[in-house]
Amino acid sequence: MAANENNKNDISPQMLKRLAGLETEIRLVFKDKHLIVKALTHPSYGDGRSKDPNYERLEFLGDRVLGLLTAERLFVLDTSNEGSMARRLNALVRKEACARVARRIDLGSYLLMSPSEVRQGGRDKTSILGDACEALLAAIYLDGGLESADKFYNEFWREELENVFKKNNKDPKTELQEKASASGYGLPEYSVAGRTGPDHRPLFVIEVDVPGLGAAKGTGKSKKDAERYAAQHLLENWPK
Repeated sequence: MAANENNKNDISPQMLKRLAGLETEIRLVFKDKHLIVKALTHPSYGDGRSKDPNYERLEFLGDRVLGLLTAERLFVLDTSNEGSMARRLNALVRKEACARVARRIDLGSYLLMSPSEVRQGGRDKTSILGDACEALLAAIYLDGGLESADKFYNEFWREELENVFKKNNKDPKTELQEKASASGYGLPEYSVAGRTGPDHRPLFVIEVDVPGLGAAKGTGKSKKDAERYAAQHLLENWPK
């Protein structure tokens, strides 16, 4: 019996059917089915008591694979300076971008998570979808190498790449401050609205408030990233 057939023996027929659905969505077939199961398993699965590995370690690797693929693509496509390339890279690897990719492939519907997390809207939470998308990218990389990961990236980050080149390349915090000042609003004020995750991998929620205009929140792996995303979200909702 082939190695990949042995690999399937301890995975239920129902689970294999679930995996086949996602493989159809991403147009890739996994040799090691355990990798894709792991990539779909949220830490809450089994009400947090499951001893089966979840996607957290894969997410760590996927974040780095995503950074490499994005940096390589920008090196080829972007003729601007390093600062401009860095801002575009940040936009392409942030949780919100990963979550949009996850929604394009309906990743949330395939995730394994606790009933309570499902009731709380876990299948469409940006933070969860972003993490799971990074984990999936890592699983694709481990299963098929950089070539497979690159194929997935080219297919599903295409829209993100197109959008980031259409947008103003100015830092969102700078743009927000300039726009608020020119429109007669107060200066943007940033505050920490929340923090989750372990100390070695925190996730910050920052709220930006522009007196006279309104507020918006952003999520990031550092306060600086979260501030930029909050500013970007407020810019996106600027009154027409």
